[in-house]
Amino acid sequence: MRMNPSASPFPNLAAVPGAAGMRKLGHFGLVGLAGRSRQSMVWRVRDLRQPPRAGELIMVMPRAQPADAAQGRDWEERVRRAGRLRHPQLSPALEIGQCERWPFVLYDASGCETLAQRLQREPMPAAEIAAVLVGALEALAFAHDGGVLHGDVQTGMLLLGEQGAVRWIGLEVAEATAPELPEPAASGPARTSVEALQLHRHREAARQDVLRVGLILHHALAGQPALDEGDLGQAADSLAPVGRSIARLPWNTPRPVPEALRAIANRSTDRQPRQRYRSARALARALDGWLQVDGRSGGGPLALLLDRLPSVGTLPAAPGSAARAARLALMDRERTQEMAEVVLQDVALALDLLRWANSAQVRGAQPAGSGAVLTVRRAVAMIGLEGIRRSALGLREWPGPLSEPAAQVLGRLLATARRAGRLAQALRPPGYDAEVVQLVTLLQQLGRLVTAYHFPDEWQQIQRLMQPAAAVPTDAGPAEPGMGEQAASYAVLGADIEGMGVAVARHWGMDDSVLHLMRRLPLGTMPRQVDNDDEMLRVAASCAIEAMDTLLLEPPRREAALRRVEQRYARVLKLNPNELRDAMSEKTGAQAIRTPESADGTGRAVSA
Repeated sequence: MRMNPSASPFPNLAAVPGAAGMRKLGHFGLVGLAGRSRQSMVWRVRDLRQPPRAGELIMVMPRAQPADAAQGRDWEERVRRAGRLRHPQLSPALEIGQCERWPFVLYDASGCETLAQRLQREPMPAAEIAAVLVGALEALAFAHDGGVLHGDVQTGMLLLGEQGAVRWIGLEVAEATAPELPEPAASGPARTSVEALQLHRHREAARQDVLRVGLILHHALAGQPALDEGDLGQAADSLAPVGRSIARLPWNTPRPVPEALRAIANRSTDRQPRQRYRSARALARALDGWLQVDGRSGGGPLALLLDRLPSVGTLPAAPGSAARAARLALMDRERTQEMAEVVLQDVALALDLLRWANSAQVRGAQPAGSGAVLTVRRAVAMIGLEGIRRSALGLREWPGPLSEPAAQVLGRLLATARRAGRLAQALRPPGYDAEVVQLVTLLQQLGRLVTAYHFPDEWQQIQRLMQPAAAVPTDAGPAEPGMGEQAASYAVLGADIEGMGVAVARHWGMDDSVLHLMRRLPLGTMPRQVDNDDEMLRVAASCAIEAMDTLLLEPPRREAALRRVEQRYARVLKLNPNELRDAMSEKTGAQAIRTPESADGTGRAVSA
């Protein structure tokens, strides 16, 4: 419904007898304006037919009157349809109607304050902000699934009650708006262009609801509205694709903002619309994941991952596991080196043997101070051939519960992990055990592997966020960079990928020294002097993984990224010029690394 823009945003109200300063609308006394935007108004009201303290009421109205009676009826029909939704975080309407040609919806606000009032009173703790918005987003997702939009998400549209209760008011009171985007073509014979256009508009308007919730998160964490604009509709229109403003969380916030939560907030208002959360449920999952992990309350993606391990395993056995187990069954115990080579062909089996060998039961039988087990050879000696056979036969068959596309993604990731292990072996200084270096490199990639296996949809989202806006620079300027892996995983899961791998290893019983080895060197630091063997192992594995990551980049960015890796590790690993590139060609089969251009002159790697 289009409201009459020429109508006054405030009605010409009569005074309430005996109530100084109060105006009335029909049988309601308007106590005070609780919030307003260009689309709606929120009033605290009193029902003049009831005693003054009969209960607190709040009224939501559009900013303009309907142009005629037909538009008024359309408005009532739309709002009543929204009012039929039942959800704990959706306030039921006490009354829907029109008074003096002003449409209104009445809600019970007893014992509640709006989020706007709460933010004006004092800054909110990060965990409280996240909990409030998780509940609000779950209700918003429920409404969107039912074909209902809010249309004017504002801090004044959220009621906060006791014990963290949160409820939306004002669904469909204001007409939902969405950025003007190209209309999609109809797809399939059963869908008309009108239906496709309606679905397209609903999705875009729903994303506007989610964007405005992201602006609420920004406001709550920053202590002030994003872009200094209190009307979230105006702020949203200042961002792409309509405007050119950028809303990123400042560093000088009233309270410290955890890095993961900062990543979630910045993604929700990202300058690139494609990077933002596409649904209320996706933003709710990220916030809830952060909340559970940060609060150590035993929930979130880490808890879900650990719950899944007994049923689907850490990773599925690589294809050919049955033949591999049969081959192991024919080997003699003395052939440990050959046995180790067979085991290392299967990342899942190699990691499972480390799990067994480092379990409390097996470690308890070893001499004190023997340290963590980081070779398959030692695991063979501790567990025995029968234990290895049981481990091989106990793995979930490939590809486990994964769909075929997800299995292909995991298969490529496992192949890359093995290549990184071989590269780390080539980069290790003299005197370091090749098998230990390879297994440390696999452990540093455990978080990626378990995320791709246990959370395949989220892994795909993370990879999308890491991609630049365009494959190559355009005439308008360089390509917009994607997110880093840690920021992207925070934004999707509320936890970092590396932490997922560490959580699994801690669940296995790995000691703190191994957990430290699993942490790659932070990208923002330059490794200097290495003081001990553990640090050297960590450095070699980190260098190999970073070098392999450069192969995923487009040719214009790959050469510069590989040069940075060489400069970063040349001193500590004593790398000669082109030594890293030669090792990559020899150990991983990446033939077109030494120079920016390949033999065909296209700049694309012939083999990666």
